[in-house]
Amino acid sequence: MIYGAGSVDATSTSTTTSKASATNPNEAQDRFLKLLVAQLQNQDPTNPMDNAQMTSQMAQINTVTGIQQLNQTMQTMAGQFTAMQVLQGTSMIGRTVLTDGNSLGVAADGTHTAAFDLDGAASSVKVQVTTASGEPVDTIDLGSGQAGRNYFTWKAAGKYTGDTSQLRYSVTALNGNAAVASTTLSPHAVIATGATNGSLTLELDNGQSLAYSGVKAVY
Repeated sequence: MIYGAGSVDATSTSTTTSKASATNPNEAQDRFLKLLVAQLQNQDPTNPMDNAQMTSQMAQINTVTGIQQLNQTMQTMAGQFTAMQVLQGTSMIGRTVLTDGNSLGVAADGTHTAAFDLDGAASSVKVQVTTASGEPVDTIDLGSGQAGRNYFTWKAAGKYTGDTSQLRYSVTALNGNAAVASTTLSPHAVIATGATNGSLTLELDNGQSLAYSGVKAVY
């Protein structure tokens, strides 16, 4: 702090500096210089301010100003990066993405393509298609399955005439008599892109927003 007869005390200076930090760097520097001039005008001639103190104060305000300017620059860059993400995300519009879930999604051509992950290889894999209320619609016997990502297709024609966008599916996988854990993935078409808290989001055909980090695959 700046000391001397008639000077602004530590509490006042700290409060002023704190308020200045909420403004732009030029205002903070202007406030500091006004305080410094007032200090010099009111100092005791018999006990003038030490040069080292003045140099220290100047260094502090320059550091604070530099940090504020850096913060403003980073905020501007973050905004530009978000805008660039959204622009690049427009290439996803019209594409289908896989995300955690068990709905079959909407099939424009009547064929649903979905996927699931298996924790290990399976000698028998069956997919059961149901309504949203759990009523069985069809069972697909896929035979064996490999560890990792597995895809399947299903056509509703001749098997279901209701709203196919509400259909769900479950997977039963066995390796011999041992059950193999699975994770179902839902397909959804991307209809728009946006940003939330600086991160790219995708607007899906079911009306939900999906963070880009939640995308498991694109096709």
